[in-house]
Amino acid sequence: MYAAAAAAVAASPPRRDFISVTLSPEEAVGAGGYNNSKAWRRRSCWRKWKQLSRLQRSIILFLFAFLTVCGVISYTSVGEPWKSLTSKSSDEHGTEPDAPGLRLANPAVLPAPQKADANAGDYPELSPQKKPKLPHGRRNPSNFQIKPPWGDVRLQTRHDTRKAVEDPAQADKQEKTEKSVISWRGAVIEPDQSSEPPSSRVKEPEKPSSVEGESQKEPVPINERQMAVIEAFRHAWKGYKDFAWGHDELKPLSKSYSEWFGLGLTLIDALDTMWILGLREEFEEARKWVANDLAFDKNVDVNLFESTIRILGGLLSTYHLSGDSLFLEKAKDIGNRLMPAFKTPSKIPYSDVNIGRGTAHPPRWTSDSTVAEVTSIQLEFRELSRLTGDEKYQKAVDEVMKHVHTLSGKNDGLVPMFINTNSGQFTHLGVYTLGARADSYYEYLLKQWIQGGKTENELLEDYMKAIEGVKKHLLQRSQPKKLTFVGELAHGHFSAKMDHLVCFLPGTLALGAHNGLTADHMKLAEALIETCYQMYAQVETGLSPEIVHFNLHAQKGHKDVEIKPADRHNLLRPETVESLFYMYRFTGDKKYQDWGWEILQNFNKYTRVPTGGYTSINNVQNPSNPEPRDKMESFFLGETLKYMFLLFSDDIDLINLDKYVFNTEAHPLPIWVPA
Repeated sequence: MYAAAAAAVAASPPRRDFISVTLSPEEAVGAGGYNNSKAWRRRSCWRKWKQLSRLQRSIILFLFAFLTVCGVISYTSVGEPWKSLTSKSSDEHGTEPDAPGLRLANPAVLPAPQKADANAGDYPELSPQKKPKLPHGRRNPSNFQIKPPWGDVRLQTRHDTRKAVEDPAQADKQEKTEKSVISWRGAVIEPDQSSEPPSSRVKEPEKPSSVEGESQKEPVPINERQMAVIEAFRHAWKGYKDFAWGHDELKPLSKSYSEWFGLGLTLIDALDTMWILGLREEFEEARKWVANDLAFDKNVDVNLFESTIRILGGLLSTYHLSGDSLFLEKAKDIGNRLMPAFKTPSKIPYSDVNIGRGTAHPPRWTSDSTVAEVTSIQLEFRELSRLTGDEKYQKAVDEVMKHVHTLSGKNDGLVPMFINTNSGQFTHLGVYTLGARADSYYEYLLKQWIQGGKTENELLEDYMKAIEGVKKHLLQRSQPKKLTFVGELAHGHFSAKMDHLVCFLPGTLALGAHNGLTADHMKLAEALIETCYQMYAQVETGLSPEIVHFNLHAQKGHKDVEIKPADRHNLLRPETVESLFYMYRFTGDKKYQDWGWEILQNFNKYTRVPTGGYTSINNVQNPSNPEPRDKMESFFLGETLKYMFLLFSDDIDLINLDKYVFNTEAHPLPIWVPA
């Protein structure tokens, strides 16, 4: 038994004895034990690292190196573009001179214009544009929505890199909720609402909107001819600013001004032209005058027609292009002050309104109004109703059109020149013209139909009848070049007299053909624009007189065009240039641009005043002495130079004619389309 026990002890492992020693915290620290210090942790980590095998340490070092390389590659491919993007965003949003650091929550309907450099080498360009989407709205066909202008158009120069851009987070914000539109001066505009079709109750105000674009296209550069128009505008504007600032019209020779209504007609007429030409500095100066000095509470008589097409139309157009609510507020003010003109027994408005007293009256010598005046205010008042939600403006002008539609006294759609405000009947029957006192009646028949989404069949019916009446009664051919022209009819007698005003007709006919009317209208437009050009080309100065007479019979040594001494003045009118613009836009034929370029050069040669401005002249037949009149009409800036600039552009989206319709003073207003 003893031996067995001894054997078991010998077979078991040797026993080890341990001694437990407890040290105080001070002794532990002094001995170098664990105290959670950084030094102890470093020694502990190093001890663990040394305990690893050589293979394990190699694998860990390899993985660390691999992850480091991957991190460097990722930073190079992702970090730099992100840095560039954030830097660009900061530059574009934070360097705006008018509002440093301001970000556009929703840009204006059209972007803020940038200063166009007049130097020959610095041509502004149009940046990539977006085709706008139709907004998702109510499906009820009786509701209309503006198709917005360019989705993302920015004027820029080679040396001016400031841009109007959208906030990068805008798309997400728009999906969550509708946001306000902020103009480039910080004016807040509400997003667009619904509008009713013509002749229906307008329930909600309409506002311009910004719509996300579907695609971009390449920039369309501003060319040398457009730069020449910009230079001409600046020269005219210099004269107005130096000698007539805030007044109606410039007298460039005497370096003074003339007043008509005392409402800054030239300045207001030129607002949207400056915007379209990209003249930011000039626009901002004019905008400040409108904000601080334009007041309509004046004891002054104004002409209803002229005030509507120039002031109301100009303010509405500028509001739509800029998105600045200042112009809409001013438009509402003048619109309300013009309404007393409609308080007549027949609802045919008086010609004159005292905008301070709220009274209206016909001219002192008659109780008649001209047909053109009472039927060429509809585009503006209808649009004012759509924007404000107040039906009274549209109702007043619609009643006029409905009344004229039913009147007797027409001749195959042609209307007399006068209408009585008491009886509501045509007067001076038997005289028919497409010139003064009747011209824009025909223009507004077509344009109201287009504005309202092509739904008002009575307007289209009257327009088509009128054009057939023109073909039947007023068209003739001259000798020797067989130019097609529009004469006049007086009590059955044809007169080969044609006002320069009639040269609106080729453009109107082309616009109708573009909107689906008969192709014969385009053929007639091509013939008539040739005639209007010859009214310039066959004259010694290359400028058309106010009125021409055409030769119906060939005579040796005689041209097609004859000019009487009383008719040989030129007022810087726009009608021919207007039609050239439409013809080039719809046909692409470069000859129309060339004709317009000739006209601009002759304006510069015979009507330009060295100290600033352009002047109308008395004698287009005397190149050595055209006899300047010392007057620059407001429509030279509002219409003539605007149409010149558009004519020389190859960008169809620079005031797209499927989205805008021009009033008779060349102020573009939106076309209403089904939602």
